[in-house]
Amino acid sequence: MSCCDPLGLCQYQTNKLVRIRSFRLGSLKWSLNGAILLVICIMMLWNRKYQEFDQVVSSVTTKVKGVAQTPVPGVGDIVWDVVDYSGPVQDKNSFFVVTNVIVTKNQKQGKCPEVPSTGRQCRSDKDCETGAWGQQSHGVQTGSCVKFDVMKKTCEVFAWCPIEAQTTPPRPALLAAAENFTVLIKNNIRFPAFSFIRRNILPQMNDAYLRSCHRGNDSLCPIFRLGDMVREAGEKFSDMAVEGGVIGIQIKWDCNLDRLMQRCLPTYSFRRLDEKENNKTLYPGLNFRFAKYNMVNGVEERTLYKAFGIRFDVMVFGQAGKFSFIQLIIYIGSTLSYYALTTVFIDWLLETSCYSAEVGQNYSEKKVESVQDTQQCILCVSFVDEKKLRLVKRSRKKSLQDLKPMCVQPIKEDSGHLRAVFCGLQPDVHMDHNAQVPVGQKPDPDQKLRRPGWCQCGCCIPSTVPHEQLCCRRSEGTCITSSLPFKQLVLGRSLLQAILLYQDPLSPPVGGAQSAALRHCAYKQYISWRFGVPPDDTHPVIPSCCVSRIREEYPSQDGRYRGFTPMRMVSIAP
Repeated sequence: MSCCDPLGLCQYQTNKLVRIRSFRLGSLKWSLNGAILLVICIMMLWNRKYQEFDQVVSSVTTKVKGVAQTPVPGVGDIVWDVVDYSGPVQDKNSFFVVTNVIVTKNQKQGKCPEVPSTGRQCRSDKDCETGAWGQQSHGVQTGSCVKFDVMKKTCEVFAWCPIEAQTTPPRPALLAAAENFTVLIKNNIRFPAFSFIRRNILPQMNDAYLRSCHRGNDSLCPIFRLGDMVREAGEKFSDMAVEGGVIGIQIKWDCNLDRLMQRCLPTYSFRRLDEKENNKTLYPGLNFRFAKYNMVNGVEERTLYKAFGIRFDVMVFGQAGKFSFIQLIIYIGSTLSYYALTTVFIDWLLETSCYSAEVGQNYSEKKVESVQDTQQCILCVSFVDEKKLRLVKRSRKKSLQDLKPMCVQPIKEDSGHLRAVFCGLQPDVHMDHNAQVPVGQKPDPDQKLRRPGWCQCGCCIPSTVPHEQLCCRRSEGTCITSSLPFKQLVLGRSLLQAILLYQDPLSPPVGGAQSAALRHCAYKQYISWRFGVPPDDTHPVIPSCCVSRIREEYPSQDGRYRGFTPMRMVSIAP
């Protein structure tokens, strides 16, 4: 393969799958997948993810209707029509309605004292500068200091006199009747991608309909009462009319252009756009000034109006959608990844103790194949007074007895072969190798004196190699080598010979090799008995006391031992 395909381009690799036959997990899987599919379908239909969308292009025109008669101080009764209260031309898609006014009559160009609130107070002509003016002044200073009233003197200015003196608008608003004015909003829209055109005045809306429609009865009516719009924006018209403000008229078009579900109608909403609290803004409301000029005895005079009012800004936004096979495929492809949530959740459930520790351990071993670093050796330790396997890293400085484990795992037994053979040879012996080790003979006192510090059973042989410094017990007690199962299952000659004959029936060991073969078979017997099936890529370590006892029973002819590398045993069915 390496000759034909050196770069590996003609290879295909797949992920390894593990199939768990479980009714609970299968039901959980399909329940989660069904819930995810339901959510995906709901979101697709709710947000119309199967459609291609285009943004609206819009134009707006407005027409205000209404007439009011109001008494203006110093002027008298004035009739206001659309020309009077509409004010100057506003920005695109907006209109203005006057609601309050301050009137200054009979102004002529001449000299008069500046208003103290905006001008400079003075004591003599030296305090006034000829030709000076300020941002708040109404004219240009003449350089004279004149009396404004009995108490104050201000700099004289050349301006339209008398100067506007009132600064606060009257309460209640003079044109509060504007609440009953109406406005017709004509909105034409277009979606260029679909060549679709529509207006908010629908084809079935004739003159009779427009004369009688009202938003209270018909939400599609394009004629709006000003007071109703302010109220729907959460404001009170009588309060807003005093200083003015800005109201936003929002027209939303959310259109579905599919044939079976075609719908394209506007929805209207209103909100206030400016800051209404006086204590939060320096110049609240909205106002502007305009004047009406006339000639009196050959002299030009004017009446100055400071108008307060409400500006209405019409804002149109929206989109139209139409079925697109490409968008549907893109949405399906993007939502397939959500099904991975089921796998992630079930994997998490199996890897924790929420489901079953035994199933989780088996699942991890089947699905994940661990590969250790060549410089790292993971040793597996089993103590007779514990029911777990300890996985530790090999150390060159610390004894294996004292190393802290990387993790602790339950013993996965492989007792089919061992129990079958053992029970066949010793039917009168009832084995339970998970039970406590029976109390045997006490160790020799001399041996106890020379036992290493890491030994707990009193039968271990001193060693300078850290990974050989391992006892059969974690806490002090009787050695496992004195137990009956150890003598019959690990050291029993007839059992070991039967196992060797089973493994190689045609070439039984003879002569001097008999002892070495029995010794190695005893090692394997101990591993199968105390370790079961060791985790992958780990090396089971036989305690020092057990190694010495096996070597004592089956010694080497020359007294040399090459050591033993543990291997996974092959299970034999009973």
